[in-house]
Amino acid sequence: MPEILVLYYSRGGSVLRLARQIARGVEEVPRMGARLRTVPPVAPVTTSAAPPVPDEGAPYVEPHDLVECAGLAVGSPTRFGNMAAPVKHWLDGLGGEWASGTLVGKPAAVFTSTATHHGGQEATLLSMHVPLLHHGCVIVGLPYTEPLLSSTRGGGTPYGASHVAGPDDNPQLTDDEAQLARALGRRLASIAAKLA
Repeated sequence: MPEILVLYYSRGGSVLRLARQIARGVEEVPRMGARLRTVPPVAPVTTSAAPPVPDEGAPYVEPHDLVECAGLAVGSPTRFGNMAAPVKHWLDGLGGEWASGTLVGKPAAVFTSTATHHGGQEATLLSMHVPLLHHGCVIVGLPYTEPLLSSTRGGGTPYGASHVAGPDDNPQLTDDEAQLARALGRRLASIAAKLA
């Protein structure tokens, strides 16, 4: 069964919850599955290697996950209007995959979480599109045929799914945010199925 790689980095749980909703949407498409993976954390000074398996949550992404996926969704918290360092570090290490064309023609979507509405959601999502375009991915967003894009008071953009965590870093998605994340997963999986 073709699978969509739902890859994320999450600190407070918001991006993980978006990833789970996207995976749920993927699996609503007949004969499509979701594979949840995360990227390892990075530190300014490396004193010890990350464990080979995270203490909890999804396993770390491996090169074969990219080869085997029919499409991918990449999620990161926003850091000053950009993706978090672990996601950027992972993307920066994909030179071999870029050279071999591993992701060429595969659909890709992005998602994020911020503390405020004006915390850089759209800048982060757009910055995450750039390396995916360099890899030859087909960028998938949320069209305005999704009525919730016009009425949501939380996250959700045409560039990808999103969440507003607020000043207390609340990881709980609003109903609109969860529905839009699922819609992005369905759209990504549907396009991957058509391309296959």
